[in-house]
Amino acid sequence: MWGTGLGVSLALVGAAAAGWAVYMKLEGNITPDEAAAAELARYEKDRPTALVKDALNILLIGSDSRAGAENRRYGRDPGTERSDTVILLHLSAGRRNATAVSIPRDLMVDVPDCRRPDGKRSAPMFTQFNAAFEVGGSACTVRTVEKLTDIRVDHHVVVDFEGFKEMVDAVDGVEVCLSAPIDDEDAHLHLPAGRVTLDGEQALGYVRARKSLGDGSDTGRIERQQRFLGALVNKVRSNEILLNPVKLYPVLDAATSSLTTDPELASLRGLYELVRGLRDIPAAGVQFLTVPRESYAGDVNRDQLAQPAAGKLFERLRKDQPVRVNTHGERKATEKETAAPADSASPAPTFSGNTAAEDTCA
Repeated sequence: MWGTGLGVSLALVGAAAAGWAVYMKLEGNITPDEAAAAELARYEKDRPTALVKDALNILLIGSDSRAGAENRRYGRDPGTERSDTVILLHLSAGRRNATAVSIPRDLMVDVPDCRRPDGKRSAPMFTQFNAAFEVGGSACTVRTVEKLTDIRVDHHVVVDFEGFKEMVDAVDGVEVCLSAPIDDEDAHLHLPAGRVTLDGEQALGYVRARKSLGDGSDTGRIERQQRFLGALVNKVRSNEILLNPVKLYPVLDAATSSLTTDPELASLRGLYELVRGLRDIPAAGVQFLTVPRESYAGDVNRDQLAQPAAGKLFERLRKDQPVRVNTHGERKATEKETAAPADSASPAPTFSGNTAAEDTCA
């Protein structure tokens, strides 16, 4: 659900302009995920090898934690949390493009043995994807994604409900286009049709709603999240924010306060080094898609990878080869072929998705 991590990264392009006191304040906001780092180090020999120098893969994890006064408003706190949304963000070498791949929470996957919060270890299991975060937090989710894709995850970022809302409010809201009015009591969402600027609370309801929007499926929800994140990316990248210190500081403060990251990213310097090349990526080069999947044979309410499309997507990301999204026509999880670009030796497969350049009202 949260491309806040992506929006955060783009916002931090301007961090070098902050004064020392402000710099230290922002740096202190970020929470390093030391426990996950230790767990991942334990399994270093089993993890995939990065194939392309300078290409990066960042796992963005949206937690559905109800812990804390603000998060508790969205449901009972059972003492556990699952990943509400997970996005694998691939940044190409040379930062020519960014590809954000959503992994459905109901996808059936192999979750390895993981260290539980109580220190005990879970047994390997075949279950739905979002259980990995509940069982073993971010480290278990990273290992599950690596096992699923054979792609090395270089960094991870975790954001909860409150962090998402604060980021949206810090950019003074994000505009979306609604084809019909929304009146959803469960999502606390009441909006007119047409162009609407959502504040943080409304944006959270918008990206999480199921019953009142679309066909009620997680597929429709993911597509709506991706379109919202494209609009958020554009808002954060705008000169209105990046060139205005008065507007930039609240964005940076909200962004850094909402992050739990691997220790290497848990500093302004680390984040700045990550994102400094992103400002040159055009909006059309920021792509969103969902991993190809189909109904799971054992339960129509669950998903499984659609092959060979999913395997081809993972291979291209692993090798840092071009991936293209088809933003027109019927949304499908199947792969299609497109003509090869003039500078490419082979055709780049096209997947259903959208880019940050799309107008949600078009």
